[in-house]
Amino acid sequence: MISIQLPDGSKREFPQAVTVADVAASIGAGLAKAALAGRVDGQLVDTSHLIAADAQLAIITDKDADGLEVIRHSTAHLLAYAVKELFPEAQVTIGPVIEHGFYYDFAYKRPFTPDDLAAIESKMGELAKKDEKIVRSVLPRDEAVSYFKGLGEAYKAEIIESIPADQAVSLYAEGAFTDLCRGPHVPSTGKLKHFKLMKVAGAYWRGDHRNEMLQRIYGTAWASKDDLQKYLLMLEEAEKRDHRRLGRELDLFHIDEHSPGTVFWHPKGWTIWQEVEQYMRRVYRENGYQEVKGPQILDKGLWEKSGHWDKYRDNMFVTESEKRDYALKPMNCPGHILIFNHGIKSYRDLPLRFGEFGQCHRNEPTGGLHGIMRVRGFTQDDGHIFCTEDQILQECANFTTLLKKVYADFGFTDIVYKVATRPEARIGTDEYWDRTEQVLMESLRRSGCDFQIAAGEGAFYAPKIEYALKDALGRQWQCGTIQIDSNMPERLGAEFVDEDGQRKTPVMLHRAIVGSLERFIGILIEQHAGALPVWLAPTQVVVANITDAQADYVAEIVKSLEKQGLRVQADLRNEKITYKIREHSLQKVPYILVVGDKEKANGTVAVRARGKQDLGVMALADFLVKAAADVAQKA
Repeated sequence: MISIQLPDGSKREFPQAVTVADVAASIGAGLAKAALAGRVDGQLVDTSHLIAADAQLAIITDKDADGLEVIRHSTAHLLAYAVKELFPEAQVTIGPVIEHGFYYDFAYKRPFTPDDLAAIESKMGELAKKDEKIVRSVLPRDEAVSYFKGLGEAYKAEIIESIPADQAVSLYAEGAFTDLCRGPHVPSTGKLKHFKLMKVAGAYWRGDHRNEMLQRIYGTAWASKDDLQKYLLMLEEAEKRDHRRLGRELDLFHIDEHSPGTVFWHPKGWTIWQEVEQYMRRVYRENGYQEVKGPQILDKGLWEKSGHWDKYRDNMFVTESEKRDYALKPMNCPGHILIFNHGIKSYRDLPLRFGEFGQCHRNEPTGGLHGIMRVRGFTQDDGHIFCTEDQILQECANFTTLLKKVYADFGFTDIVYKVATRPEARIGTDEYWDRTEQVLMESLRRSGCDFQIAAGEGAFYAPKIEYALKDALGRQWQCGTIQIDSNMPERLGAEFVDEDGQRKTPVMLHRAIVGSLERFIGILIEQHAGALPVWLAPTQVVVANITDAQADYVAEIVKSLEKQGLRVQADLRNEKITYKIREHSLQKVPYILVVGDKEKANGTVAVRARGKQDLGVMALADFLVKAAADVAQKA
């Protein structure tokens, strides 16, 4: 008898080998119909997978995260099937699942058009309605190579040829289409109902710019129609909030072809920048950080010694002077160690916290640049804490508490915490990794944070905590991090004198809260749809007159507001007041003060708040109290 244990602890016994689908059918017709895949002893498999020995089994449906993964994986193959039906000469290459969907790369003689995309999506719907079975088969590697070469699929044959000769490969067939894949897949195409093709983009074969350019079709797939509609609505809202569009409309910044991947900040955008930077500067000052400033260009030898040259060389901008090679810094940590090394440090000096608004440069590929979110020149709120091993726990706990407050001040209260643990390729003993991983986990517990484990995603030298904030649309942005590093201080000769007069290597904690200021400001713009909180708004108040008779009163008001530290603008143009209000509302100014003869005579202002809120007439002193409170409370 074969015993199958289910997630609820119950067991089912069968006299002979049984498939996942058979087990689901034995439980009930509803589950048999809903089953998309199975997880046998932890491994995700097709419903046709044969279980020949005692095992633990979970039936996967579209209610499970794994089920959605299988749906998207299978929909990518449905896309390839449809393309081959409509464009037989197209060659299929690879088609993985990505966040929220999938893509598939194709080689074809001409670019796909929007009409082609619509036709492909329609064909996918037709093929799904046929409810064709998806059947797995296994071939020896060389036979699989011959099979795909016979089909004229040179890219597939090349992929298979990179597999060791003694390994078999799995193929999946649905109707007239067969593809190379490890699986698993849904049982039939009829399970694929809720999908949408999004766009076409270029992509190099195997991601190498020296190879030919392919066409990448992106799509999304969901378990229900409602989920799909919610996602598409979220994309519409994200388009409205796109920081690049708002950057133009609000005159905040621009990206110029004369310096691709760097930002030209306009006066209003630079005001936002300064507010963020000065806020973070206060955070440094109030939490025991000493602000430092290192050079942007450092000798190649330092980067070799730190290990960055081997790992980041292709992304570093290099230069030469008097037969010496230099590089623009891609990060600040080696410079901070050089500052630490200047002079003898005692254990009494630790923890020593350095902070820097360090301008860094990374030679990102053009295709990866994205507004101010992904650039080549950026500034980090970079900090490094030099401490002893015994101080790591408290420093990490303090950092998490601080980060939560900073994010809350910027309007983010939903944070995802992840502990990235040891990768396969690493240095250090298991005992070291056990200890440091537990320290990071305990630091989060002390800060009252639930956390996830990102298995194998730590740096090669130590684990780290990653902090991702969720925005108004539910998107996650990983900004903050703290990671333990004993490797680089040792490589660069950092030492302190301990209580016994012995020289020891300090631990260095790499930490950032907002990360790249450029990227963080882009996130802020999208989070608030350009309507930044009063304390961050580049123009906080506009004072507009109805006629020229109030011009002098407007000047008095502006002077009073400026004395209180508010950023204020006078609008004395010879335009209708409705026009002025509309224009400043589109610029998302928090407050518009309208003054006419009555307001001038009474020393009052008519207050309009952002969002078409008419707050009525009030004394200027009362408005000043309200505005000051909004700024102080980060409202």
